[in-house]
Amino acid sequence: MANIQTNNSFSEINEEQMPIAKNKLHGWKHFAGLYAGEHVAATEFVIGATFVALGAATKDILLGLLIGNLLAMCSWWLLTAPIAVETRLSLYNYLNKIAGNSMTKLYNWANVVIFSVISAAMITVSSTAVRFVFDIPAQLNWYPNSFWFVAIVLAVGTIVVFVAMYGFATVADFSKICAPWLFVIFIAGSFTLFPALSNHVLGTTTLTGWGDFMTIGDSSIWTGFTGDGEKGIGLLEVIGFAWAANSITHFGLIDMAIFRFAKRKSYGLFSGVGMFFGHYLAWISAGIMGAGAAVLLKTTITSLDPGDVAYHALGLTGFVIIIIAGWTTANANLYRAGLAAQSIFVNQSREKTTAVVGIVTVIIACFPFVFSQMLPLLTYAGLLVVPVGGIVFAEHVLFPKIGLTRYWAKYQNISRSTPAIATWALALIFGFGLNALDVMSFYYLFIPTWVFSIVVYTLLAKKYGADKDYTQEVAAEVLEQQQIVAYQAEQAINDKPFIHDTSGISKVLNAISVISLLIITAFACQVMFFSETMTIYDENKAQFEFYCFLFTITYFASAYMSLKRQKALNR
Repeated sequence: MANIQTNNSFSEINEEQMPIAKNKLHGWKHFAGLYAGEHVAATEFVIGATFVALGAATKDILLGLLIGNLLAMCSWWLLTAPIAVETRLSLYNYLNKIAGNSMTKLYNWANVVIFSVISAAMITVSSTAVRFVFDIPAQLNWYPNSFWFVAIVLAVGTIVVFVAMYGFATVADFSKICAPWLFVIFIAGSFTLFPALSNHVLGTTTLTGWGDFMTIGDSSIWTGFTGDGEKGIGLLEVIGFAWAANSITHFGLIDMAIFRFAKRKSYGLFSGVGMFFGHYLAWISAGIMGAGAAVLLKTTITSLDPGDVAYHALGLTGFVIIIIAGWTTANANLYRAGLAAQSIFVNQSREKTTAVVGIVTVIIACFPFVFSQMLPLLTYAGLLVVPVGGIVFAEHVLFPKIGLTRYWAKYQNISRSTPAIATWALALIFGFGLNALDVMSFYYLFIPTWVFSIVVYTLLAKKYGADKDYTQEVAAEVLEQQQIVAYQAEQAINDKPFIHDTSGISKVLNAISVISLLIITAFACQVMFFSETMTIYDENKAQFEFYCFLFTITYFASAYMSLKRQKALNR
C-alpha cells in the first residue's frame, strides 16, 4: 500500500512535483496573452515565406490555414487542457508517475534536442537582421559562407545564453508586452508592401475589391507553383502543416505544463488567440511581405532572408521585430532545453546545464539550414514526441474506460516501464517507417503514430499488470491527493492577494501604449488605402517607416514602465 504523507514530508517535496495549488490558478486572460505572445514570433517570417516558396495557391492558404489552425486549437482544447486540469501536473511529472525515471530521462533528452534546435533557429533569424546592418550577404545555404555572419551569430547567441541562464524572468515579462505590438507590426508590414505588389500585377496601387486581392495573390504571392515552375503543395498539405506545426505541444502534451494552471478545461480554446493572430494572420502577412520585398528588389523570395523582408517592409522597425521576436523566442526555448537537461543531470545547476546546452545551440545556429528547413524540422520534432502523448492519453483517458488502472507502474514501484519505453521505440519505427515508404503526406504522420502508440501501450500495459486489482493502492493515492490539497490550502492562508495597479500614472502609460499602436496602424492604412500613385506610395511608405519606428519606441517604453509598476506592487 502506498505510504501516506504527512504535512512535514510535503514541505520537503519540490513544489513542481506536486499538483498545482488552487491559489496558483489563472483566469482566461492569462492564457489568451500567453498564446498570443508565444505564437506570434520571428519564425512567422520564415514559415510565411516558405508557403510562398513551396507554391501554395491563394485559396488553399486562406482556407487551409483556417482549417488547420482550428484543428490545432481543438487539439489543445480537447486533449491537452482536460488532462492538465484533471491532474494539475506537468507532462514530465505525469510521465515519471506512470513510466518511471528512465522513460522520463529519455524524454528529457528528446526535449533538449528539440528546444535547442528551435532556439538555434531563432538565434539565426535574429542574426539575419544584424548582418543586414553590416551589409553581410544573405545566408541561404545549409552552411555559413561568411566569417562575419558566424561572428554575429556567436555574439547574438552569447547574449541569449547568458539571459537564459540568469535573466529569463525579465525576458519572460518583456515578452508579455510584445504580443500586441507584434500583431500590429505583421499586419502593418503587409499593408506597406501590398500597393507595390498591386502595381506589379494590376498596374495600379489601389484595390477595387476582393477579386483584386485574389488576382494579386494568384499572380505574385501564392501562385500554386514553386520557383522552378513545378506544381506546389495543395490544400491538404497546408491544413496538415498548420495542424502539425505545434503537435509537439498539443498531441505531444508538452503544454500540460501551461494548462495545469487553468481554472477550467475550456481555457484550451484560448490557444486559438495564438493560432489565428500568429499562425493565420501572421503567416499570411509574412507571405505578402516576402513577395512584396521580392518585387521591390526584383528577385525571388527564395533569395531573401527574414532580415531582407523585414527591412524592406518596415524600415528600421524591421530590425527591431526580427531581433526582439527571435531573441525572446530563443530565450524561452533555450530555458526549456536547460530545464530538461538539468532534470537529466540532477547534480548540476540549471545555470550550468543551460550554459552547456547553450554552447551547442549557438554552434548549431551558425548553420542557416536550421531556419530554412523550419517546416520539416517542426513536423519531425512532433513525430518524435507525439508517441509520448499517446502513452499519457491511453493511461489517463482510456484505461479507466476499459477496466485498467491508472498509475499501475507506480503501484508496482516500477522505475523503468518496459511497456512505455517499448511503445515509444516501436512508434518511432512505425512513424518514420511510414515516412520512408511515402505512404502519406509527412505532415499527417503524427496522427497514425499517435493512434499506434495508444494501441500498443494499452496492450503491453495490460500484459505487464495494468489489469490487476489495485484497490488499496488507489485508495491510498486518493487520500494522498486529498492531503496535498489540504496542505496547499494551509500554505495559501498567508498568501497576499494580487494587487492591480489602478494608479493614474499607470493608466496614462497604458493609454500611451494603445495610442502608439493605433498611430502605427493609421500610418499603415494610409500606405495601403491612400497611395494613388507609386510616387505617393513612396512618400507614404517613408512616412510610415519613420513614425512606425518612433512609436515602436514609445510603445515599449510606456508598456514596460507600466509592467514594472505593476510588478513592484506585488513583490
